[in-house]
Amino acid sequence: MISNRRFRVDLPLVFILLLGVFLNTYNIWLDAYANTYYTTAVASMLQNFHNFFFGSLDSAGSVTVDKPPVTFWIQTVSAYIFGLHGWSVILPQALAGVGSILLIYLLVKPSFGTAAARISALVMACTPVAVAVSRTNNIDSMLVFTLLLGTWFLFRAIKRNSVLSLLGAFALIGLGFNMKMLQAYMILPAFVLFYLFAFKSTWKKKAGVLSGAIALMLVISVSWAVIVDSIPASERPYIGSSETNSVLELAFGYNGVSRLTGNQGGGPGGERGGMPGGERRGVDGRTGDAVGTAPGTAGTDSGSAGT
Repeated sequence: MISNRRFRVDLPLVFILLLGVFLNTYNIWLDAYANTYYTTAVASMLQNFHNFFFGSLDSAGSVTVDKPPVTFWIQTVSAYIFGLHGWSVILPQALAGVGSILLIYLLVKPSFGTAAARISALVMACTPVAVAVSRTNNIDSMLVFTLLLGTWFLFRAIKRNSVLSLLGAFALIGLGFNMKMLQAYMILPAFVLFYLFAFKSTWKKKAGVLSGAIALMLVISVSWAVIVDSIPASERPYIGSSETNSVLELAFGYNGVSRLTGNQGGGPGGERGGMPGGERRGVDGRTGDAVGTAPGTAGTDSGSAGT
């Protein structure tokens, strides 16, 4: 049966999305290197699959960046298509920012109406910090988009009483973990509570489904980390900014508890350089190679990324 309902384009939303495109992309082509720490990693990852998979910072594949590689995989694909430029590594984040505007609209409209959805989308498009992070090759814009997409799947699961959509929502949190580790879990308590009180089912079934969804999230979260940590250290790069050359330690240390305590220095690799024996690694922005410097000396390191 063919529906008589016509698809209507929401013109105000179109203008808001175009505004988002303008704000997120205007003059990004003038940024030669963006965040040079991450751009150097992309340059290294373009060279071979070994560097690509591990997220290697230097062309020799001796040390990784201090984050998981999913966002950098996307940036590397963009750089492969368009060439390595500041704008080509920024472009995925700019588009993710525009996608977040659309997702805000879709999340608000069913409960609060079209007017509220348009206002919410406009606020998202014009929020200075949202625009600022979308105009860099830092990870935040991509992470926000991923978690908003997970929220959309969660709302869909509640509306349709769909277990599959619920699994998709928690799977996307796991994907977010492979972008910025424990920061992706900040929305997890809200996801769990919303599901428990809004999903229509018995408490026993809800508990079982939730357990499965969290298990899936955890499997996806640690999948890359477990693979990397299982490879002998001599056959892979050193895990940048970790103290024990372990991705899992990096996730719960430098990118986890240390983010709350502010204690991000200390033992081997803990001085934000990520190399054994306390050696710090600088980056030659011209060649894309990591350059070792003596402990405590100045140099470009993962702390300069600031995220």
